[in-house]
Amino acid sequence: MNNTLSTLVLIGGAILAALIAAISMASTVHFSSRREQGFMHFIFYAMLVAVAAGSLLSGRDMSSNFLMEEHAVSSVTHPLMSILQPLISLLILAVCGERIIAHWQQRLTKPPPWLLLIAFLVFWACTVAAPALFSAHPQLSHDDVYPLVIGVAATLASSLERDQALKATRDAIFIFMLLGLLLVPISPNIVLDRSYMQGLLPGLPRLAGLSQHPVGMGLLSQLGLLCLMARPYQHLWLKRLAWTVGLTSLFVAQSKTAWLAFFICVGTLLVVQRGPALWRRLSDPMRPAVGMTTLVGFMLSVLMLAGVLMFGDLGARIDAFINTPEGAQLTSLTGRDRIWAIALDEWQRNPVFGYGPRIWDEAFRASIGMSNATHAHNQFMDTLSRAGTVGGVGLVLYSILLLILSLRFTRTTQGLSLALFLALVLRSISEVPLLMFGYSTEMFIHVLLLLVLAAASKEARAARPLAAHAKATSNRAMSTPKLSTPLNRPQRGPLATARFRP
Repeated sequence: MNNTLSTLVLIGGAILAALIAAISMASTVHFSSRREQGFMHFIFYAMLVAVAAGSLLSGRDMSSNFLMEEHAVSSVTHPLMSILQPLISLLILAVCGERIIAHWQQRLTKPPPWLLLIAFLVFWACTVAAPALFSAHPQLSHDDVYPLVIGVAATLASSLERDQALKATRDAIFIFMLLGLLLVPISPNIVLDRSYMQGLLPGLPRLAGLSQHPVGMGLLSQLGLLCLMARPYQHLWLKRLAWTVGLTSLFVAQSKTAWLAFFICVGTLLVVQRGPALWRRLSDPMRPAVGMTTLVGFMLSVLMLAGVLMFGDLGARIDAFINTPEGAQLTSLTGRDRIWAIALDEWQRNPVFGYGPRIWDEAFRASIGMSNATHAHNQFMDTLSRAGTVGGVGLVLYSILLLILSLRFTRTTQGLSLALFLALVLRSISEVPLLMFGYSTEMFIHVLLLLVLAAASKEARAARPLAAHAKATSNRAMSTPKLSTPLNRPQRGPLATARFRP
């Protein structure tokens, strides 16, 4: 009797959830059907609200043995999260689904970037659908649908939606970082790891903020500053405050990967945006002192580096560093080499479709004795272990296409497409930003890159007819013969002058 009642309750709940989702979708389509842009930018706020609520409600104490090791996830979930998480999932499905429907209705007048859309669908099929159906441990879940809906909506974005998404990401991350810093004097045990001893400054606590881990805080800080460079605030005081909060969070998070990615991505943006003007200034023959000073400074830097390499006895210093605990961690990539070896073994056991989507779940981690290995800590290794060769090939082809499109639209996007691609690649070395199971803040870079590429592709397509028309007009003007004397003007020769002379 109880089993029957429970089954009926579950069925009723599923039907009610489906009705709510349908009503939400219809309402969203109705209210935004006449708008060029929808509400997709709200998903960045929603995801960060979920992360912040999860951190605040988890009851974590980073000063105790609870202290998070590499991405350890608490198995205890607050009852409020069981309500908040489905609501956020429903919001994401509603706003992204509405954009897909709206764009599909306009596909004839405003065709989508088919290459990017098809590439994303193939990537999802290779890395999610194939292992979920044909792997050694197949398993389907509703979580697998969220990245598909979000990604498809991102590949259909317009320029206005791209700008909204960049501004929303900037604002959401700025508020997220600011709240984390404000909690430092109020409740430091929630946001600070004061036992961290592997930083460049011994004794400096490591900031996790409202993120699950300091590494995640470093990622969000880096991405927030990139969005701030791409879409700066209009008010000078707000811009300075955002830079101060972002750089502080990035530094105190003490994520060396995030530091490296930040400098590379910021350097890319500066080279694309200001490089041509700087080159013109350095090569200006009217101001040769600037170019000569730069050249001499570069030569001195090279000489100093050569001197350090020849006379600095670096070999002995490197050997001494490797024998230290920090050096041992570095050579083993903080233990990731063991995780990669396990991922490679699982791929060799299941070479075609991999182990399956849930390879790094709690049961698998318990079987290998590594409770903190929530993924393979490398995008390629993780994809191989989950989806096998099919997923690995899909990942490589998809990455190549993203690289080509990012380079193609580098000038159009003022370097943002290339900077986001580099951030994605650098993040993929030790994390899994292209993981397509469920959704999290790790998806931010991927989704923003799709938005930027889709909008740039639409802008390029819209500019082609104008450029063709301008070229045709120019050719027509050049090919039209020019008469030396207008037809409607009387001749001004001598005879004509004499004829009209009184």
